[in-house]
Amino acid sequence: MRDTATASDPSAVPLPLPPPDADVGESTGRLRISTRSWAFTQSLRPRQWIKNVLVFAAPLAAGQLWHLPILLDALVAMGSFIAASAGGYLINDARDVERDRAHPRKRLRPIARGDVPLPLAYAAGIVLMAGSIVVPALTGYGHLAICVGVYVTCTTLYSNWLKHEPVVDLALVAAGFLLRSMAGGLAADLPLSRWFLIVAAFGSLFMVAGKRYSEIVTVGDDQGTRPSLREYSASYLRFVWSTSAGVVIAAYCLWAFEVADERAGVTSAPWTSLSIAPLVLGLLKYARDVDRGHTGEPEEIVLRDKMLLALGGVWLVLFGLGVLHV
Repeated sequence: MRDTATASDPSAVPLPLPPPDADVGESTGRLRISTRSWAFTQSLRPRQWIKNVLVFAAPLAAGQLWHLPILLDALVAMGSFIAASAGGYLINDARDVERDRAHPRKRLRPIARGDVPLPLAYAAGIVLMAGSIVVPALTGYGHLAICVGVYVTCTTLYSNWLKHEPVVDLALVAAGFLLRSMAGGLAADLPLSRWFLIVAAFGSLFMVAGKRYSEIVTVGDDQGTRPSLREYSASYLRFVWSTSAGVVIAAYCLWAFEVADERAGVTSAPWTSLSIAPLVLGLLKYARDVDRGHTGEPEEIVLRDKMLLALGGVWLVLFGLGVLHV
């Protein structure tokens, strides 16, 4: 029998219900956007941005880092290198996506997992790298723009053509660390001493050769993840590694004793000479970690070794006292 109340009262007619999965679909969409945003952030490798603190090296070595204008200039340099390096990571990971999927660790990167589309990675990488040069150039940091431009050029050559060329790949990666070390001084128009450049250059080569050595120890040279490793032997990389460490120690000692002699009648203690001890111990500790096959980026090795962090802190205090003429 027909329901007369329902037929005569339009308001009594049941309204159509929304699809049962409407809220679920909307939530799933938001989750996908959030997941993709987080994956894109990860692909910028924010953990590796810590290596950009090297931009403070030149102002620190000159004893000028504590002046606010110099500090602000160094922060501008740091921002430029964060943008340039993040763009380089995106493009490098996009180009090497297939090779990274065969690597035990790199296969977990967002682009290798397929969480970040390749067109997005390429576009964002180009924008970041271009902005890291254009913005300083337009804001009065011409020397910094040139420095970042050289870095971007080295990164592009490395990613596209030279990353699998033995020896050349070591030089280009080391140049990236060296340019970071120079950037803060160039942004603030500070002179760069020859001792600083020698220590920064060979310290960079020491870290890069150590990283390659730890990759051979951990991954081996036949995994297809980095073809240039096939051109290296562990003994050769140890030679490069130990030679670089020797030059760093010798140059730093010469600088420290020179400064101590110049300030013998001014300061109460030879702080720069005392800073040699934690520097050498820190290099030896870092070398031990690499020799044991603790592969990864230099900042990862440093951050997970408490003793290395302590030695770095002691060195920084003694070095700071020395350059501040205390």
